[in-house]
Amino acid sequence: MKPIFNISRQNPSRTPYALHLRTIRHNCTFRLSPFTFRLLPFAFCLLFAYSTAFAQQPILGCERTSTYLPSLKGKNVALVVNHTTIFGNGRHLADSLLALGINIKLIFAPEHGFRGNASAGETIANGLDAKTGLPIASLYGKNKKPSSEQLKDVEVVIFDIQDVGVRYYTYPSTMHYVMEACAENGKKCLIFDRPNPNGHYVRGPVLNRKFASFVGMNPVPVVHGLTSGELAQMINQEGWLNGGKRCNLEVVTCQNYTHKMPYDLPVAPSPNLPNRQAILLYPSICLFEGTNVSVGRGTDAQFQVVGGLNAAFGSYSFTPVDKPGAANPPNEGKLCYGLDLRQIDALKEGFTLKYVLDFYQKSGEKEKFFTSPSFFDKLAGTDQVRLQIIAGKTEKQICKSWESDLKKFKELRKKYLLYAD
Repeated sequence: MKPIFNISRQNPSRTPYALHLRTIRHNCTFRLSPFTFRLLPFAFCLLFAYSTAFAQQPILGCERTSTYLPSLKGKNVALVVNHTTIFGNGRHLADSLLALGINIKLIFAPEHGFRGNASAGETIANGLDAKTGLPIASLYGKNKKPSSEQLKDVEVVIFDIQDVGVRYYTYPSTMHYVMEACAENGKKCLIFDRPNPNGHYVRGPVLNRKFASFVGMNPVPVVHGLTSGELAQMINQEGWLNGGKRCNLEVVTCQNYTHKMPYDLPVAPSPNLPNRQAILLYPSICLFEGTNVSVGRGTDAQFQVVGGLNAAFGSYSFTPVDKPGAANPPNEGKLCYGLDLRQIDALKEGFTLKYVLDFYQKSGEKEKFFTSPSFFDKLAGTDQVRLQIIAGKTEKQICKSWESDLKKFKELRKKYLLYAD
């Protein structure tokens, strides 16, 4: 095959720059073979795709150090962080701030702990971080909100935890309490924003405040389509903190991000959301936590398989076992029958009630299906969904009942968007 191009080897070090350019221009001849010519469109497409993907990589709030470092210099800082609090290069925020000379007084850890390996609902103990030597205080269990004593020597509290954009997830509840503590104690609250992997749509019942709990504190739908920074602004400005207080809030936004942009998390946000499919299915599957159906805790396909003890649920089967991150899972050691959802298009499907409705109809002993009606209602944010399921309503009928509240929320949401929708 002939060479693609032939450049004169004249020594540039002995040639004036302008003359060297002319020499290259006159002596460089491009001779494209027919095969090479046919490859050019494909090569240009690859180059365009690569450059577009690179350009669309979001810059995380924590990575915009020049934006926030000046306000942290000389201040006593507390971090609300976990294993997801990393830069794109994998370095943890705590390590980066320490290296930059920021005075970190305390680390607050949410559900699943600072390293993110504790089971759901497991009590998180206070202690010291082995790597940094910093003291760790739990914000899960009895102490869900930083106390005045813990914040006594702190001036700025930084919240930087990856959310998945679903109301049930407890990290936004931790953020709510942190903001509340900052408001009550006159501390600045700094949110380092991150993309929302479920931020491309808004769906589900809006929480009725009578059913507020740690798995849903604010009147937002199941899938709210907000980043942590956007949700924090809504909580603050709408007066949803205790007593209608407002904290001194600042959001360090992401760059190169829009709500429609697909975003794959670099690390699993918690032990039972191991991958993108689980995160996309989580809004629909988590409702089973109030029933006798397993969501795959104690397997390697958490929130991607569902099953119960009735063979009528489906032909797929699995057996939950006790394992790290899933201590004493529902239906432990028992053969469960149901569905394998690992191959469905969860991105396109989004939040749906069809799985819960299907399992309820096939359950046989329907009165035993809701093993914890109160918890199901807390997850749904209302008792109406459960009552409508029992009454035999269709998904279309149930969705229509929350349409008005959802429409109002979508209008409210527009006020707090930091990124193109």
